Amino acid sequence: MTRSIESWRVGVAPTNAIACALVLAVALCATGVSAQTIRARADGLLEVTDAPPGTLVRYTLDGTDPIRDAGVWLEPVDVPAGYTVKARAFTADHTAVGTQVEWASRAPGERIASTLVPVTQGRDWRVYDWPARHAAAVALMRERQPEIVLLGDSITHFWGGEPSGEHVGGRRTAPEVWDRFFATRRVVNLGYGWDRTENVLWRLRHGEFEHVSPKVVVVMIGTNNIPLNTPVEIAAGIAAICDEIHQRSPASRILLLGIFPRGEKPDANRAAIDAVNQRIATFEGRGGVVTYLDIGDRFLAADRSISKDLMYDFLHPTAKGYEVWATAMEPTLTRLLSR
Repeated sequence: MTRSIESWRVGVAPTNAIACALVLAVALCATGVSAQTIRARADGLLEVTDAPPGTLVRYTLDGTDPIRDAGVWLEPVDVPAGYTVKARAFTADHTAVGTQVEWASRAPGERIASTLVPVTQGRDWRVYDWPARHAAAVALMRERQPEIVLLGDSITHFWGGEPSGEHVGGRRTAPEVWDRFFATRRVVNLGYGWDRTENVLWRLRHGEFEHVSPKVVVVMIGTNNIPLNTPVEIAAGIAAICDEIHQRSPASRILLLGIFPRGEKPDANRAAIDAVNQRIATFEGRGGVVTYLDIGDRFLAADRSISKDLMYDFLHPTAKGYEVWATAMEPTLTRLLSR
């Protein structure tokens, strides 16, 4: 049954997780409709139980109501202090089912930046299935045991490589450039369209870096955080990603790229990117494994403009743009691989 969005807030302060779960369950039963429930586990993480058959539960932590582009609830969720999880079930044709459920965190402490709160996403659903790409990536990482991993957003995703296939993002802008530089190497492309730092953190903590130890991990992430977060917050998210990689694969070298410039001409977004890059440049040598490399100027003309020959939408590289990227990165990548 399809209903207009209704929200249930837990407006009391239960003394423990069981009491909180009971309050929420009673509220849901009172609606007389089928809806997902959220239960707090003994470890404090939240899990979904009794979702309507044949549905996916989507959720948010940023205060927005879950719609088609919200992330799928794939694993138990941690809700830090100051955050509220909002969840709702959706059918295969993306119709909302039942009521929307909200659970405000009772954890003590100050609210941390959203760049540090792991969460799934589905913003690029017109191009591919985010959960399917994640599942394919987990399997490919374990099977291939790559020596090089590229970790990022759509700028990385659209270059080429695997995992590929229509359901996990078949779009490839420059596969011939990819093959020229990577065909003889074991490489996995872990770029996901519309990913932000918080989405990369979720992926790293849920299977993509289990039992693998690449020689080099190329990281470029943060452009999708620009409209939402401060340079300090974005840099903190990138630092957390580098630390997570190092913790899970201590032998891996991290090639941290400055965020590429965007927009036809210098503007506020460019200024924010420059501010982020100035901060992450100080991560050089972090943990004894990070090498910082900024090749953004390679995409800029003398007047600091960007040509469509290099970035067709002033954000995503063309085949020529990927050639510029690969050529500029290759000497540093080769040096790190030789170690």
